[in-house]
Amino acid sequence: MTKIRIAIQKSGRLNEESLSILKRCGISIDNGKDQLKAAARNFPLEVFYLRNGDIPQYLRDGVVDIAIIGENVLIEKGEDISIATKLGFSKCKVSLAIPKSDAYSSVKDLEGKRIATSYPNTVRKYLEEKGVSAELHIINGSVEIAPNIGLADAICDIVSSGSTLFKNNLKEVEVMLKSEAVLAVSPNITAERKAILEKLLFRIQSVLKATRSKYVLLNAPNDQLDVILKILPGMRSPTVLPLAEKGWSSVHTVIDKDTFWEVIDELKQAGAEGILVCPIEKMVL
Repeated sequence: MTKIRIAIQKSGRLNEESLSILKRCGISIDNGKDQLKAAARNFPLEVFYLRNGDIPQYLRDGVVDIAIIGENVLIEKGEDISIATKLGFSKCKVSLAIPKSDAYSSVKDLEGKRIATSYPNTVRKYLEEKGVSAELHIINGSVEIAPNIGLADAICDIVSSGSTLFKNNLKEVEVMLKSEAVLAVSPNITAERKAILEKLLFRIQSVLKATRSKYVLLNAPNDQLDVILKILPGMRSPTVLPLAEKGWSSVHTVIDKDTFWEVIDELKQAGAEGILVCPIEKMVL
């Protein structure tokens, strides 16, 4: 039986979150200790555990069909590889940073400076767009130490919380790009495996939609029902059911989590009571 081959990071946070989203898609993977390859029990899928930086080439060569990878890695090493969907986790920035004690007014201050990075293509392109020429030192590993040992005047690296920069007495001065995990697709994927990808994408998008939404039930006085229904951004239209108490109705709908509190405040002001909020496991549209 044909299986789609997916690459995920061998270890670390992206590994854990990648396995988590596959699990929420109902895919059970037989993971053994230190395995480099594993099969799913209930879906035509094989998992390859690879180094993050190697994944773009494996996609390009058709060794794997799809991959969960940081968008920043694709920008650096795989701009020719297409993205099927963004996944909403492992968010970070790729930023330029300099010692805290150094003055900084604009990217022009980096003219002629030495920049340590493991993202040379990204930095080079960014500086060219800004009309800045700098000397790049390519380092595979921790670049934060470079200014402290006199190797560089600035660094370019991934920034999540900023704590690593703080510990190394550095400050972020330019955000070059924002990144998150994406599902990337090999340019050599076969039609048969593309059909499996479509099934996987359907599951992933159902999980992501559920993650971004909340299921809301509330009690509404009938004389305010029209006002309350206008506030609610339901999928098509909210469900309205009569309550045992005369003059009241129960309203069921889905609210996007990004606008959730604003909508709840409006509902309360419009007379809604007994508002119950529930998480959604899957959302099939």
